[in-house]
Amino acid sequence: MTDILVLNGPNLNLLGSREPDHYGRDTLESINTRLQALAKAGGVSIEFFQSNAEHELVTRVQKAMQDKVAFIVINPAGFTHTSVALRDALAATGIPFIEVHLSNIHAREAFRKHSYFSDLARGVISGLGATGYELALQAAIQQIKAQGK
Repeated sequence: MTDILVLNGPNLNLLGSREPDHYGRDTLESINTRLQALAKAGGVSIEFFQSNAEHELVTRVQKAMQDKVAFIVINPAGFTHTSVALRDALAATGIPFIEVHLSNIHAREAFRKHSYFSDLARGVISGLGATGYELALQAAIQQIKAQGK
C-alpha cells in the first residue's frame, strides 16, 4: 500500500529547462528525490507518477482508490484550468489531496487564475517553487498521522 501518491501533469517532465523564470531550475527527478527522503523520514511510503496525457492521470487516480492510497499531492499543470475529467476522478475517489503549483497562478495570465481543483482540495500551495511540494508532503504526512494511518 502506498500512503502518498504524487501526481504531475503535462510538461512537468521538462522542469529544469522549461521556462525557468516561472518554474525554477529544479528537475522533476530532483524534486522527487527530496520528497522520497522526506517521506522516509516521516515514516510513509510514496509513489510518483507524471503524464502528459489526461486519460493516464485519470486512470492513475482511479487506481489510487483501489490501491487504498491515503493522500494525493497533485500538480495538474495545464490541466488545472481545463480538466473536468481529472477533477471528477479526484472527487469520485474521495482521496484527500493538496494542489501544488510552482508558479503563482494568480499573478499570471487571466486564464490561469481558475482551477477546477481548488474547491475540492484540502489545501493549495502556489508560487513557492519546488518548496511547495515539500510543504504539501509535510501537510499530507501530518494529516495521515492524525487519522492514525
